[in-house]
Amino acid sequence: MEYKDYYKILGVEKTASQDEIKKAYRKLAKKYHPDLNPNDPKAQEKFKEINEAYEVLGDEEKKKKYDAFGSGYNFTNGQHFDPSQFGFENFGNGYSYTYTTNGDFSDFFNMFFGGMDFKGKSKSTKSAFDLGNLFGGRRSQRKSPSYESELNITIEEGYNGTTKNVNLNIGGSSKSLTVTVPKGILPGKKLKVKGEKWGIEGDILFKINFIEDGKNKLEGVDIISKLDILTWQSVLGDKVVVATLDGKIKVNIPKLISSGTKIRVPKKGYKDMKGNQGDLYLEINIVNPPSLSDEEIKLYEKLREISKK
Repeated sequence: MEYKDYYKILGVEKTASQDEIKKAYRKLAKKYHPDLNPNDPKAQEKFKEINEAYEVLGDEEKKKKYDAFGSGYNFTNGQHFDPSQFGFENFGNGYSYTYTTNGDFSDFFNMFFGGMDFKGKSKSTKSAFDLGNLFGGRRSQRKSPSYESELNITIEEGYNGTTKNVNLNIGGSSKSLTVTVPKGILPGKKLKVKGEKWGIEGDILFKINFIEDGKNKLEGVDIISKLDILTWQSVLGDKVVVATLDGKIKVNIPKLISSGTKIRVPKKGYKDMKGNQGDLYLEINIVNPPSLSDEEIKLYEKLREISKK
């Protein structure tokens, strides 16, 4: 039997914390993922090794038992050993047993965690190391694979909720699915979609990104929105109609307002999934009219003359 050094496979020390183990696993899994190496059997085999190592080291109970075995014997990665010398008496020599295997993992893993139940009498009254007691004959519960992707939505779609049709490439196959986005979701949050419904083994986690259109920006649950006004509106003041996430409202523009000034409209911002609603901040942006009539030009000229006096 070939010994597997799971620490070496993940490139971590035996003293590594669970966070360090998880970080190392994610880095390697991303590097050797089959989707990124579709025609590289070596990378795909490496990916299986990485998953097997994390299956053990990422599980506190399995890791404890694996460490207990490793601390008793100075094995090196790839070294072969005789299981019958370590508690599996007369392994494969006529004794009957049931052996539940997992085809995605090595014989080494399956021997320890696959669920082996021996029937028969050992020739030896005392084994060097009783793996039967150490590993408890427990069957490994294989974790379903999970996939990560991103989903881009607008602020309005997040506010009202929406559904998105998404195409994914999983394991070299194109998969189409529908993602339901609940109202009030915030950027950076992750949505878990059960893949079984769409013919995908495992779950898909979608990280939510909000598209910025250059005019509206979300800060927490507040919305910063640029409001273009004309020069005369900034000088004389005005009432303008503004579209918000829950309808149009009229807003008073005070006289002599400057560009960059923000007008706060309470409770007209974003509402999250807990019901917290922010404010709308209208950031004033003074612009020139797209075109001017002859009369308007004359008035501007007159204004310039008056201003110089």
